[in-house]
Amino acid sequence: MRICVTGLQGQVVQSLLARGAGLRHTVIPVGRPLLDLSKDDPVGVHRTLAQARPDVVVSAAAYTAVDQAESDREAAFAVNVRGAGLVARATAAMGVPLIHMSTDYVFSGTASTPYRESDVPDPQSIYGATKLAGEYAVLAENSNTAVLRTAWVISPFGRNFVRTMLALAATRDELSVVSDQVGNPTCAMDIADAVLAIAGNLVASNDAGLRGIFHLAGAGETSWAGLAEAVFRRSSEIGGPVASVRHIRSDQYPTAARRPANSRLNCTNLAASHRVRMPNWYQSLPKTVDALVQERLKLSRC
Repeated sequence: MRICVTGLQGQVVQSLLARGAGLRHTVIPVGRPLLDLSKDDPVGVHRTLAQARPDVVVSAAAYTAVDQAESDREAAFAVNVRGAGLVARATAAMGVPLIHMSTDYVFSGTASTPYRESDVPDPQSIYGATKLAGEYAVLAENSNTAVLRTAWVISPFGRNFVRTMLALAATRDELSVVSDQVGNPTCAMDIADAVLAIAGNLVASNDAGLRGIFHLAGAGETSWAGLAEAVFRRSSEIGGPVASVRHIRSDQYPTAARRPANSRLNCTNLAASHRVRMPNWYQSLPKTVDALVQERLKLSRC
């Protein structure tokens, strides 16, 4: 398959490049300045995507500065809503399926059980609100779309929680980490494997049951503090940075944007429709920690 993915440096983009090559797929990333979703340029978006001659497009580019979005709503809206809609419009005109990446932030986080696709969204942040509006926009523009909501993405690429923990542990003996937010850590490499499988399904079948909204997150759950402790357990085994973890409440670590206390996603619909089951986050974590520790060791030798 030829898979065009929006964005250049994101965790999902880099993971798709790594996984796609191994499976002999052609993954074509497109991003700024060639594709700038902050601009209202439908002709340019269509031209750029069409030039890639894709069998399927993955809409992964997004405004993801969660706290900054609270004071920069227009920029978040431009990319996450209008830009996402333009990508969907272009794919509809091209007659190719679209996979659009979304987030657990579309929910309030107040539920006591993992969220299903049928649960009513209630975003508590500007970022979450724009991502939800983006879902509506892409589904309105192209019915040949699978929206994938994921959560707590980690990988050897880009900025993420694991990289931050290891960096902080290199200079501190103890870290304070929130323990009253619970979710499903999700390895971007696992997301890439799932996206490739879903892309194949969309290309091979017109089944309406393969389109719509799906939850895609790692199996198992933990808190941010629990994830940090797991990171340091693995890091200690391979000679990487280690710190003790002090559990704190969310109100002890105030942020501009409100985070969901419950980010858990129920992924049974994805398994039933696409036959995709995500690995347990704890099983996938070591590869991410190992890669980042090795990266730190290489940099220290330079």
